[in-house]
Amino acid sequence: MPGLGVAPRGRYIPKPMQAVFDHLEAGQARAVADLCEYLRFASVSAQPAHAPDVQACADWLVAHCRAIGLQAERHSTPGHPIVLARTPRRAGRPHFLIYGHYDVQPPEPLELWRTPPFQPTVRDGRIYARGATDNKGQHFAHLKAVQAYLATGTELPCDLTFLIEGEEEVGSKALAGFLRQHRRELKCQQVVISDTGMPSLRHPALTYSLRGIAALEVIVRGPAADLHSGIYGGSVDNPAMVLCQMLARLRDGRGRITVPGFYKDVAPLSRAERRELARLPYSAPAYRKLLGVPALNGERGFTANEQRSARPTLEINGLTSGYQGEGSKTIVPAWARAKITCRLVPDQSPEDITRRLTSHLRRLCPPTVRLEILSGHGAEPYLTPPTGPAAQAALEALEAAFGARPVQLREGGSIPIVTQFKKLLGVDSLLLGLALPDDNLHSPNEKFELACLHGGARMSAHLWPRLSAAF
Repeated sequence: MPGLGVAPRGRYIPKPMQAVFDHLEAGQARAVADLCEYLRFASVSAQPAHAPDVQACADWLVAHCRAIGLQAERHSTPGHPIVLARTPRRAGRPHFLIYGHYDVQPPEPLELWRTPPFQPTVRDGRIYARGATDNKGQHFAHLKAVQAYLATGTELPCDLTFLIEGEEEVGSKALAGFLRQHRRELKCQQVVISDTGMPSLRHPALTYSLRGIAALEVIVRGPAADLHSGIYGGSVDNPAMVLCQMLARLRDGRGRITVPGFYKDVAPLSRAERRELARLPYSAPAYRKLLGVPALNGERGFTANEQRSARPTLEINGLTSGYQGEGSKTIVPAWARAKITCRLVPDQSPEDITRRLTSHLRRLCPPTVRLEILSGHGAEPYLTPPTGPAAQAALEALEAAFGARPVQLREGGSIPIVTQFKKLLGVDSLLLGLALPDDNLHSPNEKFELACLHGGARMSAHLWPRLSAAF
């Protein structure tokens, strides 16, 4: 990994650009109102009952993009629609692609929401709603910046295309095919994505690496049906017990994954990366409080920030067996199942890790039960050195917008389409996240700070002249 870049300190705003920032400042209330309207759509891609809401959300987005001066259309796919919105293409200008997604996670459990998830509520400088930060608010900041250029007649030094999909939360199933089909018109110099995070408003961030993912489901089957535990218990193996014993052997007391060869391809962190990660704000008591845990735990020899962003993991995402209702039901369950995901780091492969984990589980399984393993989705990790003109342009835009020196970090989550942009369009992505650690992504009471919405719009406005100059 080459040395990490440093953003210069200048914040001079060229005179023609001042109109853009004045427009953004004057239009903040309108931007919040527009975002609230966008957030009212229950665009939950994972739940078939919400398919009409997803379609309606795509239609609203097309109409909004047209209203602010973009050329926009909705493209049908085998799943949910993809929205393309463009500034006019001009010969000789660099072209950049802005990616986002309008689909959202399911809002359940509903009883834990302070206000209804699809009735956006503004309080204490924050918008509360499902999708507020993941990802409607983040890409909406870019739309507001482009709107300010168009509304003030300020010339953009580049051509821009927004690609906003409706299936990110279910694996972007249609997007790779769409990229292949539209490769010529989507050819660009760089992809810009705001779907990651920043440690704080005083630490705007350029993310240069994402973890990949490998998912599978493990099913242990025992008797043909649930058995009376008094009559039969003790003479047959209990699938729930077997599965728990197998899973317990996947991690040792030092937090290391015990799957043979699991760490074989892990690229080590450089000294420069560890120094940069050490810049991130961190307090163990505050982190424990944020997560609501009595103590932290992770792989020995690494800091919490390194563990959650730059080291591979194996997590049990779901575990079920037997009777789950009220009271007691004394049975030996017929089956037990667990959903597992591994977060992967450069240079691990989801196919290799899935194969190794599957083989290891088969070795751990006793002959008293039957084992079934179902492979799930996978995505490769992503890494691009945070150096060079494009990264420098992003760092300058972040500092100019938020008034603080940016950090450069690895993100623990996965955005599978980033590797597809690299493979199919041949370009890297600038990951300029606007989410804060307490934004409750995928949880009840999701929020988006108004300071991140407005700061993100300023960042986007600063970005395009700087990024264009890099190409």
